[in-house]
Amino acid sequence: MEELNCETVFTLPIVGGISESVVVTWIIMAVLVLASIILVRNLKVENPGKVQLALEAGIGWAEDFFEGILGKENKGYIPYLITVLLYLACSNTLAPLFGFKPPTKDLNVTAALAIMSMCLIEFSGIKKNGMKHWVKHFAEPIPIVAPIMILEIVIRPLSLCMRLFGNMLAGFVVMELLKAIVPLIVPIPVSFYFDIFDGLLQAYVFVFLTSLFMMEEME
Repeated sequence: MEELNCETVFTLPIVGGISESVVVTWIIMAVLVLASIILVRNLKVENPGKVQLALEAGIGWAEDFFEGILGKENKGYIPYLITVLLYLACSNTLAPLFGFKPPTKDLNVTAALAIMSMCLIEFSGIKKNGMKHWVKHFAEPIPIVAPIMILEIVIRPLSLCMRLFGNMLAGFVVMELLKAIVPLIVPIPVSFYFDIFDGLLQAYVFVFLTSLFMMEEME
């Protein structure tokens, strides 16, 4: 239970207490920014190096994946989705490997990510079809379904939040139980699944559902 709690690391005069999840998020942000600065230096049009080719392949795959869902006309949203994917991948995999508690184990973090996705989903629909169409679609096909359609705005981010939080929390609990019962050999392959594969899978599912909800909203 102590491992599940997010302790306050330090306190700021106006903001108040800063939790572990916020500090780890700052570390992940710093690592991603530093890695971006280092990896994009000395880019070449001719005779690119292996690192540049790997980066281009990864970014190209991500762009093609999201364009396949959103369409080329909505590719302006792709940088945000890739950023969230990188953050979740680092949070779910690298943080536990280096001894940090994954920020996604904090319900506040997953709720914040879900709210950001909700705002982006609704904004994409308004930008594509206009405010009038966005308001009107709540009463389609008949006005009586309007309360259900409005409730869907809350259900979507709630499902994103609880799916991510629940999977990360369940994986952590299982690993702690295995470490307590068989602390030597058995947890190694299981740790590979929960700390790496499942973490990457949850990052993929989160951004995939976000992009899918955006596409539905823009139709």
